[in-house]
Amino acid sequence: MDAGSYSCSSSTRSVKTRSRCPLQEQHFIQRKKSQENLDRFIPNRSAMDFDYAHYMLTEGAKGKENPALNSPSKDAYRKQLAESLNMNRTRILAFKNKPPTPVDLIPHENFSTHHQDKQAKPKRYIPQNSERTLDAPDLVDDYYLNLLDWGSANVLAIALGNTVYLWDASNGSTSELVTVDDECGPITSVSWAPDGRHIAVGLNNSEVELWDSTSNRKLRSLRGGHRQRVGALAWNNHILTTGGMDGRIVNNDVRIRSPIVETYRGHEQEVCGLKWSPSGQQLASGGNDNLLYVWDRSSASSNSATQWLHRLEDHTSAVKALAWCPFQGNLLASGGGSGDRCIKFWNTHTGACLNSVDTGSQVCSLLWNKNERELLSSHGFTHNQLTLWKYPSMVKMAELTGHTSRVLYMAQSPDGCTVASAAADETLRFWNVFGAPEAVTKAAPKARAEPFSHLNRIR
Repeated sequence: MDAGSYSCSSSTRSVKTRSRCPLQEQHFIQRKKSQENLDRFIPNRSAMDFDYAHYMLTEGAKGKENPALNSPSKDAYRKQLAESLNMNRTRILAFKNKPPTPVDLIPHENFSTHHQDKQAKPKRYIPQNSERTLDAPDLVDDYYLNLLDWGSANVLAIALGNTVYLWDASNGSTSELVTVDDECGPITSVSWAPDGRHIAVGLNNSEVELWDSTSNRKLRSLRGGHRQRVGALAWNNHILTTGGMDGRIVNNDVRIRSPIVETYRGHEQEVCGLKWSPSGQQLASGGNDNLLYVWDRSSASSNSATQWLHRLEDHTSAVKALAWCPFQGNLLASGGGSGDRCIKFWNTHTGACLNSVDTGSQVCSLLWNKNERELLSSHGFTHNQLTLWKYPSMVKMAELTGHTSRVLYMAQSPDGCTVASAAADETLRFWNVFGAPEAVTKAAPKARAEPFSHLNRIR
């Protein structure tokens, strides 16, 4: 089991609420480290003429300092000597010019084009610091919850205590969607619908509420599917899948009056991870029982509990972090808790484990880069970092630090470039870790006009 919720006294919480406003930007004064101020210039001595320098500092300077001792004959002799020895230079310590470019003995045109050197792909710059940091007071420090999501309309939702806040990434504005009573809260999960307008909110009292974000209006409440808190949510078009502490997974068709259409039973403890595959045919679920299940939608049944497609037991701690690969439909990445610390890759058609990497830290969440073959992981004990991996070699490309407590939640912007991370240190950070997509969209060729399309009719 991984650490549960973080408890805070009411007095402490009230002080935080008064002193810190949710989703307000933090401004830090960047101070350079002491070592950064010790830069010094070290010249290249191999490019200096010390003989000439010694002459100019001793003999050559006498005439300038004592002009009365000079005579016209001595000046003429010194000038002629300087010209012959190439000593008419104004600078004493100077770098030499670059050597001339070597001449190719064999012309390049004798070779075919496929023998020419290819230009190396420029290395992508990955910023090590977060672009922006927002305050997130009262963020619940609970590994099993899912309190952050970024919708397709470029609005980020985050649950802080009993309140869901919306942060519009296009203009930086913040609004409050809903605050629930203490009997219902705290809020245990949030998830945007594919349309980017409607949002599902899971509660501690086992209910799920559906809200319209444009009108700030509650559309309906889903009851009866769970007996305990709902900590995991996942959308599949109009199907909202919910996972609870009771181990149940329920498919809800939000269009109909009686929404429960399928129930998946397999987990013996709390369901903390839920993700639908890009095709919408397979569902991955992870739980506090250290189990990972893969369910097939085609075999779902409304009359009885659906049998799983794969029951995977390789993890040795809670499985919360789940991410389907965007460029390979049957590839699933999963991460284990503090007793496991591994990222595993699965072929969901066969159930085979393709690779396992020990990260050394609790794996809290996973995100694939939509434009490159890369995977981003966020971690808890003991380093509280974000790590960018190259797939499939799993070589570390970068480690992003800044959070001082475990990075529990991550969400990706609609364009796939920016990642938001929320941690137990009650901050929300934005990272430009994935960068801009390199693929340039080519202009679509113009459709060939039909003959005589400009004429209404032909006589």
